[in-house]
Amino acid sequence: MIALLPMYDRKETAAANDAFWAAIRAEIGQGPEALTRDMDLWQAWRSPDLLLAQTCGLPYRARLYGDVELVGTPDYGLPGCPEGHYNSVMIAAADRKGTALTKFAGSRFAYNDPISQSGWAAAMMRMRADDMLPGELLETGSHQASAKAVAEGRADFASIDALTYQMLQDYEPDLVSSLCELERTEPTPALPFITALSQDAGAILSALQRALDTLAPEHCETLHLKKIIATTPSDYLAVPTPPGPTLVMDRLARAR
Repeated sequence: MIALLPMYDRKETAAANDAFWAAIRAEIGQGPEALTRDMDLWQAWRSPDLLLAQTCGLPYRARLYGDVELVGTPDYGLPGCPEGHYNSVMIAAADRKGTALTKFAGSRFAYNDPISQSGWAAAMMRMRADDMLPGELLETGSHQASAKAVAEGRADFASIDALTYQMLQDYEPDLVSSLCELERTEPTPALPFITALSQDAGAILSALQRALDTLAPEHCETLHLKKIIATTPSDYLAVPTPPGPTLVMDRLARAR
């Protein structure tokens, strides 16, 4: 069996994730002793041996829906977000503080992955509301790398998962001090927990909720976990999906 909690797993949170998994495993009564950290995410998410994983809302609705069972959704208590939701922080260099987002039309935009809800889709939908587009795109591979690209001047602005941004504030304050927050996007359902079609998603949700109740307060604080709530696929499928980077660049090329 496979279990992985990769979305907010970094050296400072690894012990808390391990403790959370140990509590989950005790409640489920089965599963691997340790979390998987060295497996391709798409391979893991699609594996028939998947017991539990966390994914992103855009991969779930665009590629995984119908091939996995939705278990539930974490609530991180993020500011300005309803229960079980999150959003993105639009960032720029610190000296651009107070600049309107529209002033970045035609600028270089850094994003972590073309199938990221927080790094790509939320930002594109926000820009669409102002009828604007970036002029260039820089794919970085991670939210942390997008933040560094802006801090180092390799990109003009970026969109960062709000919880990731909080963790950057906690663990990399020097990096965040070189950035500013422009604004935040509209909230969407937070990163869902999933399991293989052969598993009992309802039983796993109950196990997750019981495990969180037994998790040490310091681990809950590290993971920013407040509760885990029941959600439905329609909660995720209702979120709009913008064109991907290739189509955006094609549009920009035609406009030149």
